[in-house]
Amino acid sequence: MSQTVESPSPSSINASAAVVISQFESLSVEDSTTIGDSKGEEKPVSTISTNQQQQKEQQREQQREQQKEQQKEQQKEQQKEQQEQPNPGWPAPYYLESGLRRVAPYHFTYNTWCKERWRGREVLDVFESEFRDRPLSYYKHAIETGQVCVNGKIVSPGHILKNGDLVSHTIHRHEPPITASPIGILHEDDDMIVINKPSGVPVHPAGRYNLNSVIEIMKAERGPEWIAYPCNRLDRLTSGIMFVAKHPKSAESLGEQIKQRSVRKEYIARVIGDFPDGEVVCNQPILSISPKLGLNRVRADGKSARTVFKKLAYYPPREPRVRSSSDEEPRSSQKSAEEKSKPWMRKEGYSIVRCLPVTGRTHQLRVHLQHLGHPIQNDPIYANQKVWGINLGFNDPAALQNTDEDIVSRLGRMGKDDVADAVAYHDEMVDQYYKKKAEKMSGKLCEICDTPLYTDPGEQELALWLHSLRYEDAGGSWSYVSPLPDWALPPSGYVGPTEVGNMDELVDAVKDENPELAT
Repeated sequence: MSQTVESPSPSSINASAAVVISQFESLSVEDSTTIGDSKGEEKPVSTISTNQQQQKEQQREQQREQQKEQQKEQQKEQQKEQQEQPNPGWPAPYYLESGLRRVAPYHFTYNTWCKERWRGREVLDVFESEFRDRPLSYYKHAIETGQVCVNGKIVSPGHILKNGDLVSHTIHRHEPPITASPIGILHEDDDMIVINKPSGVPVHPAGRYNLNSVIEIMKAERGPEWIAYPCNRLDRLTSGIMFVAKHPKSAESLGEQIKQRSVRKEYIARVIGDFPDGEVVCNQPILSISPKLGLNRVRADGKSARTVFKKLAYYPPREPRVRSSSDEEPRSSQKSAEEKSKPWMRKEGYSIVRCLPVTGRTHQLRVHLQHLGHPIQNDPIYANQKVWGINLGFNDPAALQNTDEDIVSRLGRMGKDDVADAVAYHDEMVDQYYKKKAEKMSGKLCEICDTPLYTDPGEQELALWLHSLRYEDAGGSWSYVSPLPDWALPPSGYVGPTEVGNMDELVDAVKDENPELAT
């Protein structure tokens, strides 16, 4: 059990000082004859008085240093006591408000081993260069007060880090709110839980998200000893089916099936414009142009990728176009050559599209849909003209001249008036995104830690119109289908499908090239 070292009271310090002063004042003039040089010369009384004052000041300085050391010890014990407690404790401080799941701010300690690039550098220099979300003054104060420790000890800002050091940073943590929609349970047995993940919720703790993640929410519902073994991954903004195993053996079994491509997956997407009829197979290779951002594009030197698409429904715009007096027929039937070649320019509503990813490249569906000229309607990256140009890279020779650096640079320059929050979809970049977008700040500070507070997330930050709809074994031994999300259902006043059929049509389009998908 940790113990608290109490600082000395002011009365005890004053009493000690009084005794010391009294001892110095008891020295008489006669005693001064013993205070001289090696030849026994007596010093003047004024010299004796000066020595007394110096000794008094030295004693006071020693007392001040003693106080500082005792305060450091007390802070060290408090820090140790805090680190030994659950991080942040149980039960998790959730509450629901305004359609959002919120987490009350809490103290949290990050622990990380000294990285190779940190070795031989001052701890303050490491925090200033590696963690730029706070000013240098904050880190200097945090180190001096014990919020930043090395091996559980308070160190100076100039402390040199070495291999094997454990660096700890205790903060007052503010998590972004997420949707209050519950995590749906589609199936549960002794081995596996099949869930319907809401959009906007990360699977694992990452970046600014910790308790507001699928794993932590399920743990809060099932008890602190419950351990989850996720078998597949969905991006934070993507909703739909996920498998959470109850033990490692079950997770390994399903993981092996997915690896061997004997598991068929179907997604549903809402895309710009009227998607072509029939099965559309896209075989364009995909290259990661920024691993840090998770940004990808179609490139001949990329990795092979294959997706099958099929339109489920098309919903034209609610408001018909106004017919001019010079029109011989309604303008809706007059499609210019430009509109035909640039479907994103048409004001023709949207399509609901079924997607069968044969391969599993990062952002494969989003990149292939963009390449076909029908990007996901609210995609903050691949449906953004300020990133990819006015033609979104579709059938556009000029777009081929855009270097990878051009695209990444445009992504970094986007402001609040853009189509969407372009970097917020990627968990690792959320901190940098918010730091750059001052308009996201509420103008208020936390009363405890003075951290600037953010505004609540908007719809674009909580949802992407891409949903993991179905998982099934190619051999037909099991199949799980989730309901269609609200954005894929017919809008008010329209008639359209409210469910999907089987996957035979999608699989038939590629069964010769990918026989492992056929039953």
